[in-house]
Amino acid sequence: MIQQEGILSKPTTQDTARLQVVSAAGAGAFGVFAVAALAITALTMQPLWLILLAPGLYYLFALKVASQWERAAVLCLGRFHGMRGPGIFHIVPLVDSVTRFVDQRVRVTDVSAETALTRDTVPVNVDAIVFWVVWDAQKSILEVQDFYNSVALCAQTGLLESIGRHELAEMITMREKLGHELQKLLDAKTNPWGITIQSVEIRDVRIPQDLQDAMSREAQAQRERHARIILGTAETEISEKFAKAAEVYATNPTAMHLRAMNMLYEAIKEKGSMVIVPSSAVETMGLGGLMGTASLAKGGPAS
Repeated sequence: MIQQEGILSKPTTQDTARLQVVSAAGAGAFGVFAVAALAITALTMQPLWLILLAPGLYYLFALKVASQWERAAVLCLGRFHGMRGPGIFHIVPLVDSVTRFVDQRVRVTDVSAETALTRDTVPVNVDAIVFWVVWDAQKSILEVQDFYNSVALCAQTGLLESIGRHELAEMITMREKLGHELQKLLDAKTNPWGITIQSVEIRDVRIPQDLQDAMSREAQAQRERHARIILGTAETEISEKFAKAAEVYATNPTAMHLRAMNMLYEAIKEKGSMVIVPSSAVETMGLGGLMGTASLAKGGPAS
């Protein structure tokens, strides 16, 4: 775990200078020569094992093996001689040396920023994952001393810088955009080292609990305010409709009677219902209203 200025990086894998003093291929070649030397010595009864053992010792240290995903850097008397691998390759002992095996598979670096401030001065904890790959093993060895730690530190500072340029709402709702910006920023720094940042994913954005409670109360207040505005708008529209209806009823008594009959119908259409209507209201409906009321009252009494 690497810690610097409040930012933590927890690498999952790390390149090491894996120096193969003796490889499996070299040990196998030495074993073959050793067995041959012992067999010839036993058959001829002559001390010829030294003659056959010398090339065995040579191949013991000269044969190296790089895995399919690795490239090996070879130096000749301190000068860069070239990259070797994958597979078996040969060096000259005491003259050539293998300084490093570079893994060219996709790697993952876990980076987290603790209590970093956003542009609107909100403390947040951000977790991110950086996917990167060494596309030029020669540059990764010659251009930078420790490319793994360099990528981790660049990711740390880049994440902190990106957090400071965005507000909290942007970081929560636009994680993909934030990761893309951070990927471009890191790729510009690591490309000269032969390293490409494939993608950056913002895994989590955490804020303090008291701030979460305050934001929750603010959101609830906003929802209540919005609900009351909708209710007030509905009441205004209803009152306007009633005012227009009142104007029609005031100039058209027949429409008023029909509306009264409809109200009675709605009230007594359910069985077992009872509606008490003042006699003055019934008289204003006229004979047609009374007959209509009587015919509709079969399902329940009305008075």
